[in-house]
Amino acid sequence: MGTVVQTEAEIDRLMAETSGDVGLLLDTGHLVFAGGDPVAVARRHARRIVHVHCKDVRRDVMTDVLAGDRSFLNAVLDGVFTVPGDGSIDFPATLTELRRGGYTGWLVVEAEQDPAKAHPLTFARLGYAKLGAAASAAGFTLAPR
Repeated sequence: MGTVVQTEAEIDRLMAETSGDVGLLLDTGHLVFAGGDPVAVARRHARRIVHVHCKDVRRDVMTDVLAGDRSFLNAVLDGVFTVPGDGSIDFPATLTELRRGGYTGWLVVEAEQDPAKAHPLTFARLGYAKLGAAASAAGFTLAPR
């Protein structure tokens, strides 16, 4: 993906070698694309997570993209990412770990999809509904719409 810190090991090292003044933006989709587990990262680092991008992953597309060694841009255009509830990430378990760790920040519905293939409003509504249900089940209080 071309980021400096993307794998679980790199995240763990960053958290170990920096003070509590350094926060972590957890991007669930990027972490899974890099081979990581958002539940495990949330469990270990919830107290340092300051923002969460909730993006889901279509595993079949990811497997195909990685096998073909296609670029990150092509992966996005091929539909590797989607909104929560339309892929394979376990958002209820991830959000439960965040809640246990005391996370109180924003949960941002994110997709990084080609709007010609995935109607933005349709997918935004789907992601909001699925993520909202998972967040409520995990014990988060949702702000009124």
